[in-house]
Amino acid sequence: MALAQPRTAIIGAGISGLTAGKMLKDYGVPYTTFELSDRIGGNWAFGNPNGHSSAYRSLHIDTSKHRLSFKDFPVPEDFPSFPHHTQIKSYLDDYAAAFGLLENIEFNNGVVSARQVDGGWEIEDQAGAVRQFDLLVVGNGHHWDARLPDFPGTFTGETIHSHHYIDPQTPLNLTGKRILVVGIGNSAADITVELSSKSLQNTVTLSTRSSAWIVPKYLAGQPGDKFFKTNPYLPLSWQRKAAQWFAPVVGADPTKYGLPPANHKLFEAHPTQSVELPLRLGSGDVIPKPNVRLLDGQTVHFDDGTSAEFDAIVYATGYNITFPFFDPDFISAPDNHIRLYKRMFKPGVDNLVFIGFAQSIPTLFPFVECQSRLLAAYAVGRYALPPVGEMERVIDADQQLHAGHCVDRPRHTQQVDYFYYEHDIRTRELPAGLKRAG
Repeated sequence: MALAQPRTAIIGAGISGLTAGKMLKDYGVPYTTFELSDRIGGNWAFGNPNGHSSAYRSLHIDTSKHRLSFKDFPVPEDFPSFPHHTQIKSYLDDYAAAFGLLENIEFNNGVVSARQVDGGWEIEDQAGAVRQFDLLVVGNGHHWDARLPDFPGTFTGETIHSHHYIDPQTPLNLTGKRILVVGIGNSAADITVELSSKSLQNTVTLSTRSSAWIVPKYLAGQPGDKFFKTNPYLPLSWQRKAAQWFAPVVGADPTKYGLPPANHKLFEAHPTQSVELPLRLGSGDVIPKPNVRLLDGQTVHFDDGTSAEFDAIVYATGYNITFPFFDPDFISAPDNHIRLYKRMFKPGVDNLVFIGFAQSIPTLFPFVECQSRLLAAYAVGRYALPPVGEMERVIDADQQLHAGHCVDRPRHTQQVDYFYYEHDIRTRELPAGLKRAG
């Protein structure tokens, strides 16, 4: 089989762009990576000059090193179970160096616009240059365009989204203050715990609309995610139901700590991983509240009829999936909905591939590595897509499989079980695509 050599452009040098570049290089595909920043790492580059990093100073990854490791580049054995963001960045630096990825990256030169022309792509970069490519790979990430709630009324105190939070002094002075944190994801839990330290002399309130099941990071002295791995040979619905039996055992019920009851079953939304949040709630250091009903100056009214005054609000309310280089009429993701075959291919647009646009359980690292293997096979003609009608049917079936059980929220539109996904790509999709290509 003669291998194709499409001139390929990659947008972004975070984990998605890096793994895509690595796999394309393995297959001998010429590519150029366009990166807004002066460094690799994307979300894991703390203080990233491109403004796209959501990492705060105290951030540790919530997935253990045993689950986040790339298959072809293991995490160093001396890393702790839950590495700090600086160690994740170091890991990515070593990955890029080991496979010679930096030489293909144009730093400080993001993509301004990407347009389809004559069966290919016209890419305009920040330097004003316009170049032609045969294949476009989009890996610009989906944790950088902060989403804010639309509460009625106006708050006259200080506000910040968790995307911009660095520490209790940066960018706002959050010491000796009355602080409301809105949200109950992992970032909300971390920031609530940090700001509620008695040494900071804050009064911290945590407000949640849907509440969340809170799962510990450790079970029996081991990282909890070492014990949870879905089996692709059993229905996911059975496995989720079985996992719900463990909720009382691990203390996952939010009502045990004064939070409102979750409006969903365990694994119908992302559980929150935190060892310290239950302790802070149980110690009275954090005041639990339901959803915000009204903002009135510095007074916030809650759904339970209570109200309180605050100096600052931290919104940990998620992100929008955004593609600023595309014409919105061509591709956009309203309410974070975007229809992609195998979370990669837009039906009818054969020279465009998305990498990393999923909320992968347990983590994104091996997921994007899996996607990049499919990308490379596609780029050299060893994988072919099915007809558009079949792609549309599979998109619906996959969405029902991976996210059909989830609550209807923008956060869960791209939910994927990695173990099921990887097994499907490796044992069914790649062989089927090779047969179609032949």
